[in-house]
Amino acid sequence: MKAKRKIIQIDEKKCDGCGLCVPACAEGAIQVMDGKAKLVAEIYCDGLGACLGECPRDALKIIEREADEFDEAAVEEHMKSQETGPVPEAPTMACGYPSSQIVSFASLQSCRDANKPVVQTDMASALSHWPVQIRLVPPTAPFLKNADLLVVADCTPVAYPRLHDDFMKGRVVLMGCPKFDETDMYVHRFAQIFKEADIRSITVLVMEVPCCQGLPVIIRDGMNMAGKNIPLEKVVIGRTGEVLKSEFLKG
Repeated sequence: MKAKRKIIQIDEKKCDGCGLCVPACAEGAIQVMDGKAKLVAEIYCDGLGACLGECPRDALKIIEREADEFDEAAVEEHMKSQETGPVPEAPTMACGYPSSQIVSFASLQSCRDANKPVVQTDMASALSHWPVQIRLVPPTAPFLKNADLLVVADCTPVAYPRLHDDFMKGRVVLMGCPKFDETDMYVHRFAQIFKEADIRSITVLVMEVPCCQGLPVIIRDGMNMAGKNIPLEKVVIGRTGEVLKSEFLKG
């Protein structure tokens, strides 16, 4: 059914086919075809504009026009179908999977072992999936189902040397920067994840600096939008690499 609503518009004259908008759309509404970004189907676009900030050519904008109504059920089926294959025209990495394709590393252990330098034989990454950036992980990613979530501010892995051993084991990692990324996009992305994935717990790692303190607020706003109350622990990391504080926050 057609209705007047907000929807993405792509200016093909400006678009250079870089594909940065594709992973930014959690609903999979955009694909690069014939060298240009195109709207796959109107029913997949929610009109929120999470993809707008990714286009270096300013080829995307939200307009209001007659369009097929957004269909959340159709989006879920569409995203499930995308999980079975690589994102079209995505660059392929050394072990054979695209940079934005959903991957659980258990199935790629042999590839990892074959490429591991001898000096790393006594070390192991606790990362269990890809991608990890908040804006790239679709809410329907299978590794999110019933997960214990670890949300880390971008700077924390650099400051805290034992991140893998102390925090990542057994958790699904999402990474982002509340200062440089779009706050509203983060809130909507977390709300979608909380609605879809039945997250069991959330641990959020932030630096002691002021710009990091918005990340727990974003997560709580996402919970409120989704109507969820999930146990949330905030851990503050010092600039010299120590844990300064750990506390459970109310939803």
